[in-house]
Amino acid sequence: MKEAFVRVFGDVEPVVASAPGRVNLIGDHTDYADGFCLPMPLNLMTEVAVAASDEFSAFSLSNDEMRAFDPAASAQGNWTDYVAGPIKILQEAGIDVPPLNVLVRSTVPQGAGVSSSAALEVAVIRACLAFVGTELPDSEIARLAQRAENDYCGLQCGILDQMACAVGRPGQALLLDCRINKGRRVGVPRGFHFVVLHCGQERKLVEGAYNQRRAAVEKAAEALGVLALRDATLEMVEAGLDNPELCKRARHVVNENLRVLAAVEALQTGDVAGFGRLMTESHWSLARDYEVSTPALDRLVESALAHGAVGARLTGAGFGGCVVALVHPAELTGMIMGVAAANPSSWVVQM
Repeated sequence: MKEAFVRVFGDVEPVVASAPGRVNLIGDHTDYADGFCLPMPLNLMTEVAVAASDEFSAFSLSNDEMRAFDPAASAQGNWTDYVAGPIKILQEAGIDVPPLNVLVRSTVPQGAGVSSSAALEVAVIRACLAFVGTELPDSEIARLAQRAENDYCGLQCGILDQMACAVGRPGQALLLDCRINKGRRVGVPRGFHFVVLHCGQERKLVEGAYNQRRAAVEKAAEALGVLALRDATLEMVEAGLDNPELCKRARHVVNENLRVLAAVEALQTGDVAGFGRLMTESHWSLARDYEVSTPALDRLVESALAHGAVGARLTGAGFGGCVVALVHPAELTGMIMGVAAANPSSWVVQM
C-alpha cells in the first residue's frame, strides 16, 4: 500500500489503516428498529493510506480514478462521499483533520451488499485518527461512520454494517444488540462454509427504497405506541396495524428479531440444520413481507438449496447483491457448480 501511495502521490510516508467487508448471516433491516443481527467479517479488506497535502484529494486503485473533494461541501454522489463524509464527521467531533491525500484499495466488491461503503468509512476514520495521533474505541468509530452515512451520504442506515466492520473479528459472528450498540462474539459451525454468492445484479437502493423501508418501520412503531419495533410482539402487529404495508414490514422485523436469537441458540447447541432453516425463513420474510429481494436473488437461494446448502438467504439491504449459503464441505463443489449452471450471471465472492 505504501509503494502504491508513492507511485500516485509522490515520495511521502503515509499512514495506513484497513477494515473488512461483512456478510450478515441473519437479521437484516432490524438494526434501525433497535433489534438484533448477526454479521460476520469477510476475508475481504478495504485499505486506506493518507498523508498531508495542500488540498483534499483521493485516488481509488479499484476505479483508477483521482478526484478532489471537500468535506465542507455537499455530497457529490460518487465514491469520494465515503471519504469526505467520515472526515467531516471527525471534524465536527472536534478532531482536526487537515487536508490529505487519500489512497483507497479494496477487495470488497461494490454494490454487492457486503458493506463496501462501511468498510471504506471505517478505514478512513482509522487512518485519519492514526494520522492525528488520536485513539477511539471501535464502537465509537462505528458510530461516527454511521453518522457519515446518515448525515453526509444520506442513507438512513442502522449501525449494523459499521459495527460489523469496526468491531467484528475474522471467523466469528457478532451478535449485535442495536439498542445499546454492543455485541458479543459467537462461534460459527466448524466444518461448514458460509459461501457468499453474487446474483449478478448490482445492488441499487433506487428511489430511496431503503429510506422508505426505515420510515415505514418507524411509522409502525409509532402506531403501536412502542419506542421501536424491537418492543413489539407479533400479536401487537397483527391486532394494531390496519395498514397492510406497515403490517408486513413490522411482521418481518418482529419475526426477524426472534429468528436472530433462535439462530444464536442453534449455533451454541450445534444445531446446524436449525440454523440453516432459520436463514431460509429469513430470506422469504425479506422477499414477501419486506419486499427487498429480487427474482435473481430468489433464484440464487433456490439453486443453493437445491444443490445441497443447509440454508440460504439474501444478505444486506437487498435490491440485488449477494446471497449467503451454509454448506457442508462435501456439498461445496457440487453446490457451486449447480448454482453456476442455473445462474450463469452469478459468481462466488467468498467461500
